[in-house]
Amino acid sequence: MKNPSVGIIGIGAMGMAIAKNLHRKGHAVAVRDIRPEAEQEARAAGMTACASPAALAAAAGLIIVVVVNARQIDAVLFGADGVTQAHAKGKTVMICSTIAPEDTMRYAQRLQEHGVATIDAPISGGPARAEAGTMSMMIAGNAATIAQWDDVLTAMADKRFRVSGTIGDGAKAKLVNNLLAGINLVAGAEALALGMKVGLDPQTLFEIISASSGSSWIFQDRMARVLQDDFAPRAFAHILTKDVTLATAMADAVQYHTPLGDAALAQFRETLKLGWEQLDDAAVIKTYQK
Repeated sequence: MKNPSVGIIGIGAMGMAIAKNLHRKGHAVAVRDIRPEAEQEARAAGMTACASPAALAAAAGLIIVVVVNARQIDAVLFGADGVTQAHAKGKTVMICSTIAPEDTMRYAQRLQEHGVATIDAPISGGPARAEAGTMSMMIAGNAATIAQWDDVLTAMADKRFRVSGTIGDGAKAKLVNNLLAGINLVAGAEALALGMKVGLDPQTLFEIISASSGSSWIFQDRMARVLQDDFAPRAFAHILTKDVTLATAMADAVQYHTPLGDAALAQFRETLKLGWEQLDDAAVIKTYQK
């Protein structure tokens, strides 16, 4: 195999799906994760596993970061064996994690001091769409840097939105989207749980809503799992809770009131409080059924 051109740090559900998609489409892919079993799965699929983020950065021209939160990004970029410990000048970091816009801007500035470019590119759509290359991506940053990696971006997502040339705007767009996703998910769970409470057949009700004005993509995706009593995590409950928390904090920072977002966040926090943080975020319906 030729030397890896793309490195992926964080091969959880989304990162692994992205890695498999890019590998299948002919890109040489290197990976790094703190879980040995994830790296073993990647190696079995024909990818290269690196011993550290620094080793990955030494091997790859584009470093895609798909870890959970800002604290983890700090570690993989600037920690003792982080990306910036390698000779990474001239390379590009693409941040796909959902984090606060100010964190994205801060990382971009610090990376620039090391001669490393940044693409702000949060992603949406779930693991199945990530593996198929049909997820959506909100892209912000320098046009020339983005153009340099157009083949990778095209392989990753068939719905690519150029938000602006300003780092941080991709993160803002993702938080606005996830605020609405959280609201729609909680609303859908509340409605389906109500229908079940008053004695309606949940499958029939699901089909009615899916074909009618109350439907949303996240309702159809998550409530289909509920009907199968399937809460195996594709999107962890604690992740969407984190995202809606960030979205409402962004709104608070500009004195913008989000009463529906606040109500949805309260339900997600209740889900975590009841011990379901490691289940799929569809588990929010359990807060109505307890």
